[in-house]
Parts: sequence; structure tokens; C-alpha cells
Amino acid sequence: MPSKAKTGKKLVIVESPAKSKTIAKYLGEGFIVEASIGHIRDLPQPSELPADLKKTSLGKFAVDVENDFKPYYVVSPDKKKKVAELKAQLKDADALYLATDGDREGEAIAWHLLEVLKPKVPVYRMTFGEITKEAIHRAMDNLRDVDAALVDAQETRRILDRLYGYEISPVLWRKVARGLSAGRVQSVVTRMVVDRERERMAFRSASYWDLTGQFGADAGSFKAKLAAVDGAKVATGRDFNDDGELTSRNVAHLNEELATSLAAALQDADFRVRSVDTKPYTRRPAAPFTTSTLQQEAGRKLRFSSKSTMQIAQRLYENGYITYMRTDSSALSDEAVTAARRQAAELYGPEYVPQSPRVYTSKAANAQEAHEAIRPAGDSFRTPAQVAKQLSGDEFRLYELIWKRTVASQMGDAKGSTATIRLGAVAADGRDAEFSASGTVITFPGFLAAYEEGKDESRGDDDSDEARRLPNVSKGDGLTASEITAVGHETSPPPRYTEASLTAELEKKGIGRPSTYASTISTIQDRGYVRKQGSALVPSWIAFSVVRLLEQHFTDYVDYEFTADMEGDLDKIANGQAVGAAWLKHFYYGEDADPGLLSIVNNLGEIDAREINSVPIADGITLRVGKFGPYLESSLPTVDPKTGEVVESARANVPEDLAPDELTAAKAVELMETAAPEERVLGADPHTGHTVVAKNGRYGAYVTEIIPEMTEEQLANQPVEYYKNGKPKPPKKPVKAKPRTGSLFKSMTVDAVTLDEALQLMSLPRVLGEDAEGNPITVQNGRFGPYLKKGTDSRSIGSEEEIFTITLEQALEIYSQPKQRGARAAVPPLAEFGPDPVSEKNIVVKEGRFGPYITDGITNITVPRDTALEELTRERAVELLAEKRAKGPVKRTTTRKAPAKKAAAKK
Repeated sequence: MPSKAKTGKKLVIVESPAKSKTIAKYLGEGFIVEASIGHIRDLPQPSELPADLKKTSLGKFAVDVENDFKPYYVVSPDKKKKVAELKAQLKDADALYLATDGDREGEAIAWHLLEVLKPKVPVYRMTFGEITKEAIHRAMDNLRDVDAALVDAQETRRILDRLYGYEISPVLWRKVARGLSAGRVQSVVTRMVVDRERERMAFRSASYWDLTGQFGADAGSFKAKLAAVDGAKVATGRDFNDDGELTSRNVAHLNEELATSLAAALQDADFRVRSVDTKPYTRRPAAPFTTSTLQQEAGRKLRFSSKSTMQIAQRLYENGYITYMRTDSSALSDEAVTAARRQAAELYGPEYVPQSPRVYTSKAANAQEAHEAIRPAGDSFRTPAQVAKQLSGDEFRLYELIWKRTVASQMGDAKGSTATIRLGAVAADGRDAEFSASGTVITFPGFLAAYEEGKDESRGDDDSDEARRLPNVSKGDGLTASEITAVGHETSPPPRYTEASLTAELEKKGIGRPSTYASTISTIQDRGYVRKQGSALVPSWIAFSVVRLLEQHFTDYVDYEFTADMEGDLDKIANGQAVGAAWLKHFYYGEDADPGLLSIVNNLGEIDAREINSVPIADGITLRVGKFGPYLESSLPTVDPKTGEVVESARANVPEDLAPDELTAAKAVELMETAAPEERVLGADPHTGHTVVAKNGRYGAYVTEIIPEMTEEQLANQPVEYYKNGKPKPPKKPVKAKPRTGSLFKSMTVDAVTLDEALQLMSLPRVLGEDAEGNPITVQNGRFGPYLKKGTDSRSIGSEEEIFTITLEQALEIYSQPKQRGARAAVPPLAEFGPDPVSEKNIVVKEGRFGPYITDGITNITVPRDTALEELTRERAVELLAEKRAKGPVKRTTTRKAPAKKAAAKK
């Protein structure tokens, strides 16, 4: 067979179209750059397997658990066209360059491309950490083969997650609720958030007091805080444990009475300086960004979610502005170090650059396959001002953050001095009181001229003394005292995690990969395990049930060390020190005394679902996680104050916005005492005889009818159907009639609504009549108020009460008027959240054609379907707008019919 004629074309395949466009301009003629648009194949759902494979050892997971865990891959349906296009391009190419990302996912994509395309031309693996001309040319000089160890690590992780999720999730469905999911990392992260909430629930605050005063000297005045009484250190928040007990010995624990009396006794005291201690101050710059630290800092400084940060960083990378954004390494290349030092010297002066370059080493043993830190792209950095016009607002802010951090990392230490003044006096009652004040003076800002790292909320009560200049005083100097005041404090519970602090803790514990933190945190929110309250992450009660079940029956699989060890094992596979199939066999089947996942699932025994879904709150009051949400149940008989009836097992709904640590025993009693009756019988419908009741439901109060079950006699009298052979068919299960329901008006309550009102509500929608063309007109109540409906034309009316009084003539009059949109009277917004931190314009929620949407007047985003308006917070609105900005404007494409292709000439 004659060899294929050379065309001189080289096919380069990357993941994303944006990346392909940037690379194409650097490679020049002869190169065709195409995008696979991510993975082209994956494990199918077991239900999608061919019929002949469903009953084999592949059937449960689409992984052959009996034959070295060999996966069964299929090309994704939405990628078949792309694969065909790539094969067509490959036919005319002399070489194939696989230029996907250099991490495990990128290596796996390259391997899958190799497996599916089956190229008959030379194949080269090409990787680069940034998309610049220099980096692309360096990559062409350092081509290699696909790394089988990296592919094995990615495949092992993918199969591991399939085994974990598919074995454990069904247990959650049976014992907690349908639709829940378990995940190797997501379940552990959920446990971390739940554990923090448990700490807050168990926390008992302690009270302590101290004094503050304003002290004057010839050189100026300053504020100081009481440090010791009669030589004993004054107790602060750090001296108490989470049970509210004082744990430190030999400290003076002041209460309000002692502190107030001491303040009064010091009003005329003779204060003098007892000591002045000055120490040199040095502060080093933070290392360049890793994936984890970038997410943390963007959360602190820019208020970006982890997900938004990674989306924006992805675009910056693909368009050649920063280096690869998934990395555990804080090291910089020699070219980057030179660029950062040169730019620091040019912008701030040569004195701001140390003589020797700073070297940063990664904390991670396997620094994400040897990538360098996240930094501006290129052998010379573009300043934020140089790229401002090319980037969107959020892209610019993130680029500026990365640029500042990188340049600052190669600048000199901040230097200065920290002074501590101790001053005191003997009070009128004989007690000796010593105050202390500290302050730091920066004499050389060093890296602080470019950048200062943010901080997460932490426990403690000490005031920051940085950048506070104290007057020049000497030992023995007299001081004037004023405003000596007793100040009370309460110890604070451990702060809830934010996305930034959770990311930091995950990295500290070695759980998961920083590159997956954003998606994991997003997943636990999407699953309903965690919600945001401000920037804090608050677990749901269903998360408590899930974590409790996993802790009791799958202990290792939500253990922090066990999960971190699994990550270490995956690193060993990536380094070629272990083999994935053998590791999976041990994980799933176990070995010797170490049971595998399969053994644990098969020997679970009985799981008490009621116990798993119950949390004792107070004596006789238990929180239950039910099908329709959490509720309180009292095991003690209570007396209904309105009817005098004894209720054996009273219940009360738990407000969805009430955080678990806020459901104290006192709050539980309050909710039980103020709970409206769950169900109140109103009487019987005179037409049907059905009992009508009023209820409090999860989404508000409503009325409904109770349709009785068919009696045995009625069932027996149902008509009998026969087969063609004359034999009777088995009786069908009767279709259950759907009861009529109606939501109560805002002016109605369960304990006051009448039977007549209930019958009216259940009769809605009310038919008013027809217009001249015969179109029926109805009136009904909707989520946003009462309205008329004629076909697809809806018109709002005044109040809910008008639903039962409006006439056909009035409705026709309303429809005779043109439908007002832009010229109509201004409709008040559904919600207002104040100014947006980016646009500085007011954020409001409005009703739109396709439902409610959030807008700041510039950017619009539809309220997600799974988010109720009542649950929408300012922080969530800001985050949604930020994510929409990050995606950029929607590109409108015009579809044109492609010209007919000419038939290829026969050779």
C-alpha cells in the first residue's frame, strides 16, 4: 500500500476553543489547532450499558470489578461530532501534538484522544504552564510521550469515586432521603462543616471584664488596656475553654462589679511608665499563589466564591494573561523571578529588591506535577494598567491581585520596630493596676508597598497593634489618665468556615486536591448540605443526618486522615510508585483484617433511620429530619392553650433560615409554644361530604379536602375487565383522586379561617366568563399576587380579596386597556440588597418575563429555580452577579446555511 503523501500539516489538540485561538497565533503556518472541549469519553451510567454487559461484572459500575477494575469507556454523545471532526483533520496531518493541560486530567484527556483517534502518524505530548510565544516555543523543544503513571492516577481516582458514590449513596437514599449523594471528598468536607457547627452548638460562653483608658504624656496620648491586677494577668478570652470554664491558673478573672469598682478607684490615681520595651520588626512577603491560596485571597479581598475565582482564572490563562491556575507549587521559574525583580526595581526602586532572589518551596510532596506558581504570563510581566482595557472588571481585579502578589514575593522585607509600654498605678482601694499598649512603626515598607495578605476571622480579643505609633516616653514618666472605663466581653464560639477558611483547612489536612476545592464546595451547596449565611457556610439538618450515618457505619470513609492518606496513595500512583488496579482491589475487596468497601456495605446490619434522623434539642423535644424538612417533636403531652385539648405528640416547623446552633433549648420551647396547629378541621363540604381542613405546610398555610379511601365493598363493586380468553383480569388499583387545595390569603390564619372561606379558596381559579371571541377569562392567586388570565395574556389586579368580587365587566375593562410595560407605573422591586461592591449600584430583584431576576442596572441574572425569593440573601445576590460578569456577555450567533460542498474528485 503506498504511503500517504506528506501535507506538511501538523494537528495540535487542546481542551478549549479559547486556548486554541491563543496558541494558533504563536505556532504560525503549518499548524492546525483544534479543541476537544474537555474529555471526549467517560464511564457511562450502568443503565446505558449494552444489554449483554448489564449482567456481567461490568453491570454495577461500568467498571469490571472482577478483572483488574478495567473501565468501560464510551464517547460522550455530545462529543461524537467533535471526534469525527478531529479524525477528519488527522487524515490530512503528518503529526499529532497533544497539547492538553499538564496535570492528571489533561494527561487523561490526551490518552483518551490517543485511544479514540488511533493516529497512524507520529504523536507528541506537548505541555506548557503559560500560553505565551516563549512558552509555546520552549514546549516544542521539550516534547515527550503521554505519561502512563499520570493517566493511571486519574483513572484510579475516577473509578474510586464511582465505587464510593455508587455503593454508599443508595444507603443514604434508603435511610435519610432520596436524591442524596455521598462522595469521597464531598462527604468529608460536609463533615468538617457539620463538626464546626457541632462545636458551636456545644459552646458555652463565659463573661469577663477589663479596663481601657486614655493616657497622656508631653509627647502625645495613647490608648492602653488593663493587663494585670496585683501582679496577676487579667483573664482574656483565651483563658477559657469552650465549656465556659477558666482554664488558666494565676489569672485575675474580673466580673462587672470588680471591674467597675477598680475603674472608679483609678480615677485620681498617679499613673507612671513602668517599662518601655522596643524590638525590631520584620515581616516577610507571602509566597506566590497556589490554587488554594488564590481561592482564599480572592475570597477575602475580592469577595469571589471559589467557583468564580477558578472560572475567571481559567479565562485569564486561556487568553495568555497568567500561568496555569491548577497548581500546588509556590515556586517561580528563573524567568519569572527575573521579571518580578526587574519590575519591582522599576516601579518601587532598587532598594526594594533584596540582593538574592527569594526561593519558595511547595508544602505539597507532589506539587501538582511540577507546575510553578500562578503568576502573570511571559518572561516580562504586563502591569495591570497595560491590560486594563483588554479585561473585564472581574478579570482585571483578579489579574491585579496575582500581579501584586507575584511582584511582592520578590521584594524586600518590611522593617520597623514594635514598642510595648507598661504603665500602672495603685488604686484608691489599694489594688495595683498595670496597663499595656503596643504599637508597630514601619520604617521601611518593603513588599508592603505592593501587597499585603488578607486574614480570615479568628478567635481572640486582642486588638491589632500594627501601624499604631506610640509617643516617646521613658520609664518613670508621669501620665495623665482619662476615660478609664470598665468593658465587658463574652467569649466567642469557633467561627464558621467561609469558603476561604475551609479551603485553607482542607489544604492543611491534605484532603482532596486544591484544583477540586471550588467544585467540591459548590457541590455541597448544590446538594443542600450547606448554605451561605453572609460569607459563612452553615450546614443543613439533613447534612447532620448524612454525616451521622456515615460516621456510624462508614467510619473510615469520612475520617480526615484516611481521606488524606488516599490522596497520598493517588500521588504514589502518579509518581509510578504504585499501580492503580492493585490499589483499587485493596480498597474495594480489602485484605486480611482490613475490610474493603464491599464487605462493609454487605454487612451493615440494621440501621435505625429514625435514630439517624433525630437530634435531641431539649428535655422532651427532638428535632426530626423528615421528608419535607426538619421539624420539632415533643414527647411530652402538652395542652393546647386555645382548645384546652391534651396533645400527646405536638410538632412545630423549624424556620429554614434558623442555623442549627441557633436552635437552643430555649428557642425550641419557644417554637413549640408558638406553633400554629398542624391541622384544624373546618367541617364538611355540603356538596361532597368530604372533611375540609386547614394546615400549616412547609411553604405556608393552606386548606384541603380529605378524600376517604374506598371501602372493601366499593372496591368489590368495581367493574370487572376480561382478557380475550374470557378470564377476568386482576382488579386494578384505584387511581387516587387528587384533593382540591388552596393557599390561604395573607390576611388569613389556620386558627381563624372558616369553612366558607376554605370552600371559596378551593374553588379557584374562578371562571368569570368569556370575551367576545369566546376566550374564557379566569381569576386566580399566584406567587406574586392575584391576576386575571385569558389564554397567555395575564393582568394583575389589586388585592387578594378582589378575586371573589371582580366581575366579568371589570375584567373586560382591564383587558380593553393596552398592556402596559415600559410606560406603566413603577412596580416596586421584589427585594433590595443595597449597593453592589463592583458596580456600586443598587442590587434589586425584579419580576421579569421569565421569572424573577437580580440586577444592578448593568448585569442581569435570573434567580436560580432552586432558590426561593425568601431565602435569597445579599451575599448570594452579589455572588450570582459576580459569576454572571465572570462569564461575560452572551455571544449571539447567527445561523447561516453552509454552502453545498463540491463532490471530491475521484483519484
